[in-house]
Parts: sequence; structure tokens; C-alpha cells
Amino acid sequence: MTERDRPLLAVLIDADNVPAKHAAAIMREVTTIGEPALRRVYGDWSNDHLKGWKAPIRELGLVAHQETANTKGKNASDIGLVIQAMDILHSRRFDIIVIVSSDSDFTALVNRLREDGVTVIGIGEKKTHDSLRNVYNRFILIENLDEVEPDTPSRAKAKVGDALPLFKAAMDKIDTEDDWYNLGQIGQTIQAAHPDFDSRTYGHGKLSALAADLKALETRKDGNRLMVRLKS
Repeated sequence: MTERDRPLLAVLIDADNVPAKHAAAIMREVTTIGEPALRRVYGDWSNDHLKGWKAPIRELGLVAHQETANTKGKNASDIGLVIQAMDILHSRRFDIIVIVSSDSDFTALVNRLREDGVTVIGIGEKKTHDSLRNVYNRFILIENLDEVEPDTPSRAKAKVGDALPLFKAAMDKIDTEDDWYNLGQIGQTIQAAHPDFDSRTYGHGKLSALAADLKALETRKDGNRLMVRLKS
């Protein structure tokens, strides 16, 4: 893999499972992760319930793949996405594969991709089962993407205090010479244990803002690093 300034992404969207109204927010989020060089959306476009995708496909530069369901009850879009994901895996051209779906049927696919050392990021709705969320390197909730104003606790989906046990568990796993912890390392440790962790779930656009809002923590700057510890 050649060195790049930004990771090269392959973005695979299950149109049968993801409402078209979220497409722009999803692609905005994707561009914060890396360069979405491949951006494909899968569906049976003869089906009327996918007509809302027509405008996003054109406006966002997505490539629509027709997956015709020849047998009633079989999801041809899922099968088409899986086949293309395996082709992408064997091409070794991309740094990260992003799968946009809430369908837990993709759990086995994500497992297979990760077995080959590929970084796989999932984007889906809150209804996504834990079995799929937890198999990703990182899972992003669509509900956190749509025009959420950062650092506005009133918009939170979960109470800020609910994040404290995650911070404490991360601190228990990190060796430190004193009782101060690097916030960046805490974030990485939480993400490794909980792929769906996102400070936006608690009403804050940044991890630092979430840490500052946790009353049981105190913070200080150490050069460019933000350090945190539990209050006595």
C-alpha cells in the first residue's frame, strides 16, 4: 500500500436498509475519516421505495449498482454488496472499507474482512444489533450525524454521566506513573472496547468537551495533550 496523506476509503451503502435522507450526512462524516475514492450504493432501483435515492446519487457522486431480486424474499442487494466487498478486499487498493447498513446479516462479512487485517467502519441506525456493532473497528450512529450541533448537552441521546464508567474502565487498563491520564489514550481504549462509542451520543462534538462536562473528572493541559484524572 502506497503512503498517502489520507486513508483511501471504499464506501458501500445498502440502499434497501438506509433512508436516502441520511445520505448527505453520511458522506460528510465519511470525508472526515479519509478520501472516499469508491462510493457505491446497492439496491433494486425498479422498486418504488428507493426512488428517494435518485437525487442523493446524482448530487453526491455515488455509483448506483442494480441488484435485481429474482426470487421473492431474497435480498439481492446484500449479496451484491458482499461480492463487491470481497473483490475490494482482494484488490488490496483501499485502506478502509466503510459499510453503511443496519442489517446484522453483514456480521459474517465484517468478520471475514477483519480476519485479513482490513479496517472496517460501520455506519447504521440505533436499531443496529450489538452483534454487528461490536464486530467493526468503529461503529457510527446515523442519529449522531444529522445536523447535530456540537457541544449542546440538551441534544444528548444519553446522559453525560453514563459515560463515566467507560472512562473509569479505560483508566483501569492504562498504566500511569501518577493519577493523570492522557485523554487521547483514554479515547482509544474506550473505542477499542466499545466500537460504537461516540462523544456525540452524550451531546458533545468532541471528547474533550465530554470530559470537561463529567463532574467527577478534572482536566489540565500538558503541552498539546489534555490530561484527566478522577477527583478526590
